Formats: sequence, structure tokens, C-alpha cells
Amino acid sequence: MTAILNPIIPGMAPDPSILRVGDDYYIATSTFHWQPAVQVFHSTDFVNWELLTYLLKGGEISLQGTNTPAGIWAPHLSYDADAKRFWLIYSHMQNMAGREFNAEAYAMSAERITGPWTKPVYITSIGFDPSLYHENGHHYVACLEWETRTGYQAPGHLAIAEADLVHGGILGKWHRITTNFTTRGCIEAPQLYHHGDYYYLLAAAGGTGYGHGVECGRAKHIFGPYEPDPTGEPIVTSSPRHLFSLGDPDAGHFEMFNPQSPMQKAGHGSLVETKNGEWYLAHLMSRPLPGTMLNPLGRETSIQKVAWTDDGWLRLADGSNLAKMTVPAPQGTTAARDRARCEDVHEDFSNNVLPLKFMTPYHLPGGDWARVRNGKLELCGRNSLFSQVAPSILATRATSMDYMFTTRVTFHPDHYSETAGAGLYYDANNWLYAHLALDPKEQRIELSILQAKLGTRVADDSAVAPIPGGTVELKFYYDEGLLAIFYRVPDDSEWHVLQKNLNVVYLSDEGVNGEPGEIGGFTGLFNFVGSVDAHQHDSIAYFDHYDVVNH
Repeated sequence: MTAILNPIIPGMAPDPSILRVGDDYYIATSTFHWQPAVQVFHSTDFVNWELLTYLLKGGEISLQGTNTPAGIWAPHLSYDADAKRFWLIYSHMQNMAGREFNAEAYAMSAERITGPWTKPVYITSIGFDPSLYHENGHHYVACLEWETRTGYQAPGHLAIAEADLVHGGILGKWHRITTNFTTRGCIEAPQLYHHGDYYYLLAAAGGTGYGHGVECGRAKHIFGPYEPDPTGEPIVTSSPRHLFSLGDPDAGHFEMFNPQSPMQKAGHGSLVETKNGEWYLAHLMSRPLPGTMLNPLGRETSIQKVAWTDDGWLRLADGSNLAKMTVPAPQGTTAARDRARCEDVHEDFSNNVLPLKFMTPYHLPGGDWARVRNGKLELCGRNSLFSQVAPSILATRATSMDYMFTTRVTFHPDHYSETAGAGLYYDANNWLYAHLALDPKEQRIELSILQAKLGTRVADDSAVAPIPGGTVELKFYYDEGLLAIFYRVPDDSEWHVLQKNLNVVYLSDEGVNGEPGEIGGFTGLFNFVGSVDAHQHDSIAYFDHYDVVNH
């Protein structure tokens, strides 16, 4: 029997919403402060998943000035079979200060997954992680109602209301369902399904850390009352032991780390029925660096086979609730995983089109600052990499803990504030940048390293190399949190060491700006090419290839 190897979508691909329409499967995931927003992956064999499109790519949203990890959260895909339309609902998290968590939910639709999509319609600001359920011409939204009152169960209730998808808003009133189906607390991300005689409400619980899980309740009527799963435990988790955490609005729950499992943080699930009538649950997960609780690749997408019991409850196919790294594929599946096709990146820019896999933090790629012409990628320098407004960065998700990233850049700066190069990026406060620039006396072009660590600028004066012609090929070896950087100039076949054994484990969810007991971020590591020009915004860097090979 063919096996599915998890994660099915490695790298930053959290909060998966899975959907089947005909013979096609789709998964939408969160993108936070990255643009274009809402990445959609596609598969026909259920084994290989490739990036198909983004759903917010036409300027529908502004993420400039967004603090990590706010932005676009938990997009939910659904299909209205009566109207034959795809629907997307998503949260735009605009503020997290003071634990106010101000989010606005919008919905949009299209006849085809690739669009064109309608203009987003405002639905609610009650909380975050909304989902849609369609039935007999009615549309229902389930959402977390974010709690801000002192002394009330946090983070709040799961709530359901009928939505007006034409004019926006809701019809009637919100129905508060529950603050928990288990004792893990931190309930969120409700999703509605109907199977047999019941409506089922799946929810994430335990916080998006090591105590994460998927829990479930059911009801005869869509507005309840909902009874919890009789086990009193999550139906899927990577840490099955009991956790009592009611009242905790969110936490890393590092005490729930499971040393027996290579998969951690399994939770936030979404159901799909295959064309053969089998059931699977897509969910997020993380893989820590060996010997640590640091997760550089962020939260990734995995899948588990599930089945309905005789008494109408959902269980993993093996009867347990422990998420697995390997699961059986649907019957009749013969496809094998092609990691090179799905995850490696090879761009020579010969087709003069900006590659689909490139994303940019805080604003849209392209426009007047990023273009492909004459077989080269051209980046016009702008803000420093600390900027949350307009950094000239094009990046791809890191998808392995052991990979090689190479690129070649040509750059001729005429001011000390003009730079161009490549590196590793988490957010505006955390990155590593090997770049060409003028030396301090502005007499020659040099290659050097600059880092941002928790918002602090760190220059490495020990690793500097002259690049007289302004052209250099860069090679980065990332191996489980250690980085080696090499370079070579034209007409030189030998690679030279710029720096070895750089510790970059801080470029991880737990390594960035976190409070004690919390996860600092939950996005993930990216590889990038970039350019800075705090002089006149008129310098141009030229890149003639971009390659990432995972080992």
C-alpha cells in the first residue's frame, strides 16, 4: 500500500483548510505578513502537493506595518455545490497589542479556484479563525468570539451565525456554542461538517504550541446544543497525555513536548472525504531542531487517515489519537512523493516572468521594484531589511533542515547605504544578509554579513571579502541551525569560505521575540534575495539564478 509521508507541505504552511471538488484537492494555508496572501496548494493524487496560486494577490489587503505574527490568519476554503462556487473566508489580524486581537473577517467567491474572485465582503470582527458551511442556500459562519472581559473563560466562545454573503455581516444573532470540548483550553478555529444525523464542530485546542490538538463536538441542530467527544481528549494530537489548561488564552506548553515523536504541535484540523469515500484530516505540525524545542520551518501541513465509529464519532484510522509521520494513502493510489518537484526551487529567469514561489514581506512583489527582464531578476533597492513597509525582498519558504541555496548577483553601488545580496529571513527583526556594498571609505566593493537578532543590528567585521567586479555567486549551506556561507567570483571555479558555523537557530518560531512560556512567532524561515537603497532608491541589483536543493 502506498504511504503518505508527513509533512505533505513542508515549510510555512499552517492552518490548512482542505477541500475536494471533483478529482481535485486543494489546501489553503495562512501567510501572515507575507504577500501575496493565502497560498493554495493543489493535488490530484493526494500525495504530491504543489503551489497553484494565491487568493489575495490584487491589492485587496494592505499588510504594511504589520507586526509578526499578525496579518492573514486561517483562511478557510469551501464549495457551495448548489451555486457551484468556491468560497474563501479569512481573518485579517490587525492588532495583537494588549491581547485585544482586533481581526476583521472577509468572504469572497469564484467559479474557479484560480479566479477571478469577487471583491472581499466584510463579515464580522467578533474574533478570528472563521469558517463557512453551506446548506440549502443558507451560509453559516463559525468563529472564535475573542474574550476581553476580566474573569471570563479565555480565549472565548466558539460561536455560529448565519452569514449574509451578498451584502456582508450576519443574519440574526450569534449563537455561543462552548468554551471547550476538552480541558486543554485555548479553543479556536471552529469548522462545521455534517455527517449522518449530526453536525460536527471541529476545533483547535491547547494553544498552537506543544499542547496543540484537534477536538470535536456534535449536535442534531446546527446551533446546538453540542455534546463533546466522550473520550474527553483531543481526537488528534502529538502529545496525548492529559492537559488541564482551561483559562489559559494561549501558551507554548513546552511541558507537553513529546520526546517519542518526531512530529510536534499537531492541531488545527480540517476534514475531507476522498472520491472513494475515505476520510482524512489535514492539520498543522512542527519539527524541532534535534535536541531543541526550536522550530525553524514554522508550522507545516500534515494529514491523517480517519474513520467514523459505529456510534458516530471521528477517530484516527488506527484507533488512537496520536498523529503519525506516515499514513496510508487512499485506496488505489500509486503515486510516489516527488520532493524535488514539489519543494526544490530552480529559477533561471529565462521566461521573463516573476516566479510563482516568490513572496515578499508586508507588501506585494513586483511593480516598479521587482521585475524579470532579459533573463535576469532586477531588484531596485529601497528600505532596509528592518522595514515593515517596503523592503526589496523576494523569498521562498525553507522546506528542509538540510539544504543548499545558491544565487549570483551583480551590483555596482555608488553610496555606502546601497547593498544587494541574499540570506535567511524570518521577519523584519530577525534575518541574516550576505551582501555586496561599498567599504566604509567607499573605495571598493566588498562582500560582508549583516544580521538582525531580536531587532538588534549585528555586523560581522571578521568576514569580509573584496569583490572588485561587483559580481559574486553565493552559496548557503543550512544544516540543522548551522549556516556556512561560500562565495566565488567569475572565472574562478573554486568556492571560498566567507563564514562557517554560524548559529542561526534564533531564526525559528521560539527564537524570535517571545515572552516566557510563549512562542515568539509562528510563521517560519525563508531564503531570500534582496537589495537596499537608503540613498536615492535608484540602484539595481541583477540576479541570474536562484536555486534551493533540499537534502
